Amino acid sequence: MAEISAIASDERITLYWEKTAEFAADSEYEIICNEEVKGCTGRTHFTLTDLRPDTDYRISVQMWEKGNSGKAHLLGKCTVRTLQQKKRIDVTEEPYAAVPDGMTMNTKKLQMAIDHCREDECLYFPAGVYLSGALVLHSNMSIYLEEGAVLQGTSDPEDYLPKTWSRFEGTEMFCYRPLISIGVLDHSAGYTVQNIVLEGRGTIAGGGQKLGLSIIDRETEELRDDLEALGDRIREYENEHTIPGRARSRLIQICNAQNVEISGLTLKEGACWTVHMIYSDHIVTHDCRFETKGVWNGDGWDPDSSTDCTLFGSVFHTEDDAVAIKSGKNPEGNEIGKPCSHIRIFDCKAEICHGIAIGSEISGGVSDIRIWDCDLTGSQYGIEIKGTRKRGAYVRGVEALDCILPRVLIHSVTYNDDGVPGPDIPYFEKCRFDRLVLTGRCSDEKGGWYNSDAIDLCGFDESGHEVKDISFHQIRIACGKQENGIRLQNCRNIVLDGVDVSQ
Repeated sequence: MAEISAIASDERITLYWEKTAEFAADSEYEIICNEEVKGCTGRTHFTLTDLRPDTDYRISVQMWEKGNSGKAHLLGKCTVRTLQQKKRIDVTEEPYAAVPDGMTMNTKKLQMAIDHCREDECLYFPAGVYLSGALVLHSNMSIYLEEGAVLQGTSDPEDYLPKTWSRFEGTEMFCYRPLISIGVLDHSAGYTVQNIVLEGRGTIAGGGQKLGLSIIDRETEELRDDLEALGDRIREYENEHTIPGRARSRLIQICNAQNVEISGLTLKEGACWTVHMIYSDHIVTHDCRFETKGVWNGDGWDPDSSTDCTLFGSVFHTEDDAVAIKSGKNPEGNEIGKPCSHIRIFDCKAEICHGIAIGSEISGGVSDIRIWDCDLTGSQYGIEIKGTRKRGAYVRGVEALDCILPRVLIHSVTYNDDGVPGPDIPYFEKCRFDRLVLTGRCSDEKGGWYNSDAIDLCGFDESGHEVKDISFHQIRIACGKQENGIRLQNCRNIVLDGVDVSQ
């Protein structure tokens, strides 16, 4: 039987489970709670609502396959207990008296409410705009943003000082503080914060590109001598803003944390990345909307040297990657040696984004990544695995099932290649792709479209470091740049089983 995972609050239980190639593409699932059928879905997640607090619920999930004579198979079962009902603390009431007018600074008032919040309480944000600088959460607390409530970060860098120890593009460094901090970064420590919930129907919004550019201007001035000393080596970087831009704050940063749920919210306009989890475990994000229009490096959801991270039911309109999976850069990433593993992404949609990326920061290793039931037709790269020859380590065990996307792209790259090389060249290996529809049509950054190869594999030219042991099964290529939409270079042991090309 499959394992049924569950997230419980005082009045709801969200269930989710993994899909494998043994399931039919059009399987349906029946949810039974306390012997009563509560619903049927074609998705691999379901939320039970209007439940009683502090109560056990016996839940089973049955799978129905069309054409199977109406026979159901027990997929899995579990018993889940809802949480005790939490006391709602309205942040607009005394003693906090936050003012949701979009103009009043509420940082001190909101931080006081956060500091006072107990395990049996939930901070409640009614509708309105709460202007704030950096906030720091602690273990065993919950926040709920009502529909129409906006936690709005300012665009003034001063509101995100003092800087905090962070990691950007695989390197640990001091950065401006995020709007919401969960935990303190320390690669030599274990999990130091746990059991945090951010939920609701409202919005968490940052200072956006305006904040990002202001930080870059300040950092450029502060680093002027170092930047000038680089001379021609500045060409190793993406552009002249790359080094000062690394200090930009995230919208939500999760460090050395365990058991964090983010659900139902619109997350938008960080100064760069939106949700960034580092050295963390069991981070679940679901039913959210990510927006970073016009934000340079505006990634959506970035697990970084983290484990057991799950994303589902979410929509992306991001200026960069919807998802970027990372594990450190070059010697520092090799030495810290914390991989990113057991990542699950399903039932997500891309309106505009680069796609789901693995890399290029992979120096701690990346493995056990599963993606299913995602619509990435609005993306530029589809599913992309990438790294430079300096990175070392590996990407292996990536699987994708029942997705529609422009292409599968696994390749060596030369950009973002600054710094000292690691001890070895990366390995891209042992990946499987089943029942995909590949359009061969990619979006560009100006809102246009262009043709590309639907399967594009290009490894390193050193023996043993080719793209290897990759298999494709039941793939339909709807359109391709070349005659068959497939390009293979520096590859070994590539299986193309049931690849149908229809121009």
